[in-house]
Amino acid sequence: MAVISVKDLYRVYKLGKVDVHALNGVTLDITEGEFVGIMGPSGSGKSTLLYQMSLLDRPTSGLVTIQGKNVGGLTDHQRTRFRLNHCGYVFQDYALVPELTTEENVYLLPMAQGKPDTESIDTAREILGKVGLSNRLSHLPRELSGGEQQRVAIARAMVNKPDIIFADEPCANLDSVNSKRILELFKELNQENGQTIVMISHEDEDIEYFDRVIRIFDGKNRER
Repeated sequence: MAVISVKDLYRVYKLGKVDVHALNGVTLDITEGEFVGIMGPSGSGKSTLLYQMSLLDRPTSGLVTIQGKNVGGLTDHQRTRFRLNHCGYVFQDYALVPELTTEENVYLLPMAQGKPDTESIDTAREILGKVGLSNRLSHLPRELSGGEQQRVAIARAMVNKPDIIFADEPCANLDSVNSKRILELFKELNQENGQTIVMISHEDEDIEYFDRVIRIFDGKNRER
């Protein structure tokens, strides 16, 4: 069953008087429970495609369907609620709140959804335990290594048990050892929980972790 379907997707940006065609008719399906890699050269449209599928941007034209729902007609408020309830996000710059501790960065999301404080804290600590950070709960981001900060970001993405996790080059700022740890963690979470993971990567060695690779060139896709 396709959890994400994209049909004839275009995204055109205005750069002064010039039209920049970031996506040129992408059509693809992603199956529930897949760990999919999106790869291609710089500027090919990888991040643009991820942003359309994850509802962080709107396409110029084309159709995006998630879990059978045409999300193109959702209002901004409905898109925000949909993202909160169904999606998790991991970015290469971690995007942690610098004034908050490790556990605060993670339990902030379920609390924002109205879940009880005690339940939110317990869930956050459980997830942080799974990513090996039980001993870093009270540390601020600046007191953590890059690999630890990215694991906090993954825990935050996982805390609400989202159906889909979108990751935009999550290992770009990490050394090879921490990159491998992050990819192994993604694979483990994918296999244990059956969550769909869509990840952008520029490293060929990451391919072994993916169930499937979608290659993007000049805003168009092909599969390997």
